[in-house]
Amino acid sequence: MRLPWLGISRKAKRQPSSANAYHTEIIADVPVPEHGETVRFFSRKLVRPGKLRRVSNKDLREGLLSLFYLGVAALLPVAWWAPICNWVSTLRRKRHFRKEFARYDVAIKAVLGDDVDTQSLFKGHLAAAHRRRLMLAAHLVPRRWSPAIRLEGIDGLREALQRGRGAIVWCDQFIAQTVMGKRALFEAGIEAHQVSVNFHGFSESKFGLLVINRPLVAVENRFLKSRIVFERADAYQVTARIQKTLKENGVVLMTNTIHAGSTFTEIAMGEHGWTHLASAPANFAARAGAALFAMSTLETVPCREYRAIVSPELKPNAARPPSLPAKDVAAKNLVLQAGYILLKRDRLLEAVKLYPEQMMAWSGAQRLTGQQQDQPAIGGDTA
Repeated sequence: MRLPWLGISRKAKRQPSSANAYHTEIIADVPVPEHGETVRFFSRKLVRPGKLRRVSNKDLREGLLSLFYLGVAALLPVAWWAPICNWVSTLRRKRHFRKEFARYDVAIKAVLGDDVDTQSLFKGHLAAAHRRRLMLAAHLVPRRWSPAIRLEGIDGLREALQRGRGAIVWCDQFIAQTVMGKRALFEAGIEAHQVSVNFHGFSESKFGLLVINRPLVAVENRFLKSRIVFERADAYQVTARIQKTLKENGVVLMTNTIHAGSTFTEIAMGEHGWTHLASAPANFAARAGAALFAMSTLETVPCREYRAIVSPELKPNAARPPSLPAKDVAAKNLVLQAGYILLKRDRLLEAVKLYPEQMMAWSGAQRLTGQQQDQPAIGGDTA
């Protein structure tokens, strides 16, 4: 798993990157008086398409890990699963600490403060990434795995659906969200539609798309009514399908993957950190009048117990600031979006403080500036 805030290795500097490169530009700084904060909106344009590799360097490793965890899930007792994940995560731990820990340390302390034990969190983060693989394997083998999943806040979602305008569930990037979050909603009788990108999973190569990622998508689809695949070149059709789903009073799941869309936002996070959130969920809620909820799925006891938290409905103060013209629809929409985004940020921070090691895409200590050319994609895909 590549962490989005980490630097590029020396080897990568010697070789052309296969990642897309983007140009970002600041759209607006939108004040939210009731929070006393400002939300910065960015545009994001593709300036250099990356070369799609047939096979990536990590495909072999991911394939072997998949086979290994399939054997663990099929043959070994559940009590052994977490210790095995911990042990496997130590095999490349020195390399991860050498290449990734310094920036992880800065990012974590910027959000949670200088007193946090970042070394322990980093070790826990590496182990959690392996438990994510094992969660997938446990859903693929014939044996029945029945973890305890506690779903909170579902009554508020059901009440919102009674208004008939649909609902958006904005999911956080915790390791348990991709499978266990969807499973929790499915078992509660919620038929959801997931907005996803084409290269969703552990690999971004052609081989990975066809082989490594396919089992994850298949397992997730068990718990979904449909999957809305997002393509940048097909944004209009995807937007129309999401709007139609909401108009039909459907539930749309959106994960905070900001690299798929053309805009995103930056806001303060924690002590003195910054984080980036997608603007699409807030935009759809503002334009369609759909209810918006935040969702975090946390692993409370490794491989045994999970807690899926659906927040109360996010309801920002949509009053028009005096500085904005009454007929400026676009500006009013940004103000409403900014209110949604700060409410979402608050829910995210609450969940992060509970289990920070389970967060897959973290914040940083530095602000993103505009007019940056050839930027790599920000954030990971866990939709």
